[in-house]
Amino acid sequence: MTKRTALFDKHVSLGAKMVPFAGFDMPVQYSGVTEEHFAVREKVGIFDVSHMGQIFVEGPTAKDLLQYVTTNNLDTLETGKAQYTCLPNGNGGIVDDLIIYKMADEKYFVVVNASNIEKDWNHLVKHNGRFGAKLTNASDDMSLIAVQGPKAAETLQKLTDTNLADLPYYHFTEGTVAGVQDVIISNTGYTGSGGFEIYFRNGDAVKIWESLTEAGEEFGLIPCGLASRDTLRLEKGFCLYGNDIDDTTSPLEAGLGWITKFDKDFVDKERLAKQKEEGITKKLVGFEMQERAIPRHDYPVVDAEGNVIGRVTSGTMSPMKSTGIGLAYVDKPHYKTGTDIYIQIRNKNIPAKVVKTPFV
Repeated sequence: MTKRTALFDKHVSLGAKMVPFAGFDMPVQYSGVTEEHFAVREKVGIFDVSHMGQIFVEGPTAKDLLQYVTTNNLDTLETGKAQYTCLPNGNGGIVDDLIIYKMADEKYFVVVNASNIEKDWNHLVKHNGRFGAKLTNASDDMSLIAVQGPKAAETLQKLTDTNLADLPYYHFTEGTVAGVQDVIISNTGYTGSGGFEIYFRNGDAVKIWESLTEAGEEFGLIPCGLASRDTLRLEKGFCLYGNDIDDTTSPLEAGLGWITKFDKDFVDKERLAKQKEEGITKKLVGFEMQERAIPRHDYPVVDAEGNVIGRVTSGTMSPMKSTGIGLAYVDKPHYKTGTDIYIQIRNKNIPAKVVKTPFV
C-alpha cells in the first residue's frame, strides 16, 4: 500500500494528478509541466517533497560514523552548513546521494531519497556497529516543502523573522515560519533556480503550505509536481538516484569526483582511488539532440557505425531550450565534450552532441 504525505488531501483538492512514486502517492503535476517549470525559473513554485527521508545521527561518534560511510569530507562542514555527498556501497557503486546538515558538534541531520530510506537506514545501522552513534529515523514524522525560484526569498520572508538574506547557499538555520516554531530553514533545492527547503512536523504541513501559497500569490506562485521537478533538475544536469546513479555506478563515473575526498578513510576508498589512478572507462555526460527528438531513460547511445557505446539515463524536452536534452553513460573516448553521438529512438539513430552541463 502506498503512503501519503500530510498534504495528500490538499493536492487532491487542488486538482493535482496523483501517481505512485517511491512508495508514496505524489502529485506529478497540477496546471501542467511547462507552466510549472517556467513559474520556478521566472517567479516561484511550491513543492511537497515530504516523501524524502530524514535521519538524525547524534552522539560523540556521530561525525566518525558519517565520515566513514560518505565520500565527502565532514572536516569542512561547520555548524549551520549543509554538505552534498554520497554513500559508497563497498562494491564501487552508490547506495544513495544525500545532504548532511550539521546542527551541532554531536548532532547531524541527514536527508535521503524517498526510495532509499530503508536501504540507507540499514546501511547506516550496519556500519554503526563499530561506532555506536545514536540513530533516529524521523522520516514518518516530518514534512518537507520546497519553495523555489527567483521570488522564493520574498515569499518566505513574509512568514519568518529569520533574515533570509543572511543565509547563504547551502546554509541553514532553525526558526519560526507562519507561527510554527522549530522549523529547519535551508537555502537548498534541486531546481537550480534558487530557493529554500523547510522541514517541520507533519501536523503543521497544511498551515505552512496554505500560508506560503497566500504569501506567494502576488509573485505568481503556483504548486508544482514531480514532473516539473524532474525537468528543472535535468536542465541543470543534477543526478537523480535510480536513473543517473545507482549501485552499479561509481561516484567518479557519475562526475561526482568533486564530492569524493581521498584525504580521509571511507568505505571503498581503495577501490575508488585505484579507479581514479587507472582512469574511468565510462562517464556520465550531458548531450543535446541535433534534431527534434526526445531522448528517454535506457535508450541506447551509438557511434556513427551503429556500435552501442552507452545508454541514456535521463532525458526530456527542455522547456527553456525547446531542445531534447539528456544525461547518458558513454564509453571512453566518446564522452569528450563536442563528440558527435547518436541516440537510438525506435530503431533510428538520431544525431546528438556531448555538451557541458548545466544545459541552461
